[in-house]
Amino acid sequence: MKAMKKTLALAVLLPLTMASASALAYGGGMHHHGGKGGDCGMYDGKRMFSQLDLTAEQQEKMTAMRDANREARRSEMASHRTEMQAQHQKMQQLVLADNFDEAAVRELAKQMSEQQVEHRVTMLKQRHEMFKLLTPEQKTKFQQLQQDRMAQCQARWAEKAKN
Repeated sequence: MKAMKKTLALAVLLPLTMASASALAYGGGMHHHGGKGGDCGMYDGKRMFSQLDLTAEQQEKMTAMRDANREARRSEMASHRTEMQAQHQKMQQLVLADNFDEAAVRELAKQMSEQQVEHRVTMLKQRHEMFKLLTPEQKTKFQQLQQDRMAQCQARWAEKAKN
């Protein structure tokens, strides 16, 4: 009975984990464009940067960085697609196996987590490079915009919790 519960839990959790890994690998989970003004908790740097009165030179550099980062993400995604498909297939094999192989599941989960960490480090490094272009005043204004946005989000979350 325990093995059946573990298999059922694994059958439910692994596809969700893979979907999360795929979403993060594609966009890091940070680039969702939906609803008015984007979703709470999502990084919307382009919109926030547009409120910072960037110089023409800063705008050009930001655009060049965004374009380069986008191309890097696309090529990374293309090169990792085969690997992600292999991981998905391995998950399916583990789910369908007669016996639950916890060590294999842990190893696969560890590999997927490491990929997510690498993706996140790359993304934050790129973001850091963009922030280096800002003046101290622009950085302060950006932080204020982030705080304002978080306050709005918390208010929306509180409202949703009431309903």
